[in-house]
Amino acid sequence: MSFTNFREKYIFVRRILSWLFLNNVKFTVGFSILIITIGIFAISNFFITFNPMRVGLFKPSQPPCFEHIMGTDCLGRDIFAQLSTGINLSLQIGSTAALISLALGSLIGFISGYYGKVIDSILCGITDIMITVPMLPVLILVSASLRAIDIPTMALILAIFSWPWPARQIRGEIMSLKEREFIGIAKLSGMRGVEIITQELTPHMIPWIAAAFINTVLWAILAETGLEILGLGPQHAMTLGMIIYWAIFYGAVMRGMWWWWGFPVLILIIIFLSLHFMSEGISSMFGISKM
Repeated sequence: MSFTNFREKYIFVRRILSWLFLNNVKFTVGFSILIITIGIFAISNFFITFNPMRVGLFKPSQPPCFEHIMGTDCLGRDIFAQLSTGINLSLQIGSTAALISLALGSLIGFISGYYGKVIDSILCGITDIMITVPMLPVLILVSASLRAIDIPTMALILAIFSWPWPARQIRGEIMSLKEREFIGIAKLSGMRGVEIITQELTPHMIPWIAAAFINTVLWAILAETGLEILGLGPQHAMTLGMIIYWAIFYGAVMRGMWWWWGFPVLILIIIFLSLHFMSEGISSMFGISKM
C-alpha cells in the first residue's frame, strides 16, 4: 500500500486508532488501567500542599489509616504523597529513554536497511558491538562513577544502552519492505531515498514503532528501578525505585512496615501489566513478532 497524500495517511492512522480502542480488548484494558492509575495520582498532586520528601511532617512508621491511606515511613513522610511524585518521575524517565532510544534506533535502522552495502556493514557493526556489551555491569559502573544523577541523566544512560535492539529489528523490517512493488514504483516516479523513507516506509512502520516504544518504556522503568534499588539512582528525587531503596535502607521489611515497600511494588506491577497489555494488543493486531 502506497500513501500518496496527506489525507490517505490521516485516514490510515485514524483507522488504526479506532480499531485499537474499539476492537482491541487487550490494548483498551491496558490503556485504561494506565490512565486511571496515572490520573488518580496526578489529581492527588493538586491536593498535596506539602513537600513529600520533607522529613518529620507526620508521625513516623504509621500503617495505613484514614489520615494516611498508605501510611508513613520511619522519617514521617506520607507514602501516598511520595507515590504521587514517584509514578510521574518513573514514567518520565521511561518515556524519555524510550523516545531517545527509538529516535536513534529508527534513524540507524532506516538508513542501514534501505541503503545497505557499506553503510549497512558499518552501522550493523556498531549495533552488534553495542548489543554484545554487558549492559547491567556497565550501567552500574557508569551510574556509580557519576557523583550526582538527575532524572535527565538517568534517562540518557538508559537510552544509550537500549537503542541497538530497535535499530536491528527496524533494519530487518525495512530490508523486507524495500523489496515490495510500491517501493519500486516510488523509485520509478523519481522519489529520492529520503522521500521514500519518510513518505512510503515510515507509515508502514508506525504500528511496530508504537509497540517498540511501549516495550522500551517498560524496560526502561524496570532497569531504572533495578539501578535505584542498588542505590545508583537520583538520590534527591522520589521515584518508585528510590522509594523501595529507602525502604530497604531503613529495614522496612525487617520492621514489618509492609506498606512502605508494598505499595510501590504494587504500582510497578500495575504499570508493567498495563504496558504489557497495550504492547500485546498492538502486536496481535498487526502480527508483530516479539522483540
